[in-house]
Amino acid sequence: MAKVAFIGLGVMGYPMARHLAVKGGHDLTVYNRTSAKAETWVSENGGTSAATPAEAARDADFVFCCVGNDDDLRSVTTGKDGTFETLRTGAIFIDNTTASAEVARELDAAARARGAHFIDAPVSGGQAGAENGVLTVMCGGDPDVFEQARPVIDAYARMVGLMGPAGSGQLTKMVNQICIAGLVQGLAEAMHFGKSAGLDMEAVVDVISKGAAGSWQMENRHKTMIADTYDFGFAVDWMRKDLDIVLTEARRNGAKLPVTALVDQFYGDVQAMGGKRWDTSSLLARLEKK
Repeated sequence: MAKVAFIGLGVMGYPMARHLAVKGGHDLTVYNRTSAKAETWVSENGGTSAATPAEAARDADFVFCCVGNDDDLRSVTTGKDGTFETLRTGAIFIDNTTASAEVARELDAAARARGAHFIDAPVSGGQAGAENGVLTVMCGGDPDVFEQARPVIDAYARMVGLMGPAGSGQLTKMVNQICIAGLVQGLAEAMHFGKSAGLDMEAVVDVISKGAAGSWQMENRHKTMIADTYDFGFAVDWMRKDLDIVLTEARRNGAKLPVTALVDQFYGDVQAMGGKRWDTSSLLARLEKK
């Protein structure tokens, strides 16, 4: 059993922290910007809540974090009352936020300056993956530090991999989001075409999902796409945040991402339709807009 802090109890962080406490058997101290949510988490899972990130991280062996973006991440780490004020020598900070590779490298340097360690560890699998403890975790950091952290991360993961030095986890998550963006647009166009042609799309998907066209998105989203319901899952606002990180990095490294840039614009159209919190499969709603 390790002494663990968890910063950020949102849609993803709340169940991830629960797995660390219940499945992992670790002693948890949690912090959330809205303190009532932290108190609710403690009432359900045990452990303690802290008034600040710094208080949560004090004496912790591992500090996990899952917040919104680069600015949020800096606020709870190197900002006032941030975790890096109390991060002890030898402690490992594991960041599950989807953020930039730049901030990962920045926090890696800040942790080293304190004699601590940093792993960027963004996740894939969405809310369902977090709740069921089957996330894919893409890590960047030193191999020996990763090996220390891996057994703890396993509590909420199905797959954990080291991709390279600090920032590599975030870069891998960008690759993941590029794949998803193009795939979901293709699926939306296919569903739109089939419906326009008068096909029974349940029957169509039942057949083609067993062949080369099959995908996780098709398997898990086709029913709700056919029903034109998009009020669950990974939100369009979050995807646009992720794609902004991707496109910013592409401008830096010279990668050409024409399809990703176009799909990002399409998600902007969905936002303008009022779909900021719709699931990412709502690209179909854009195509079927009257």
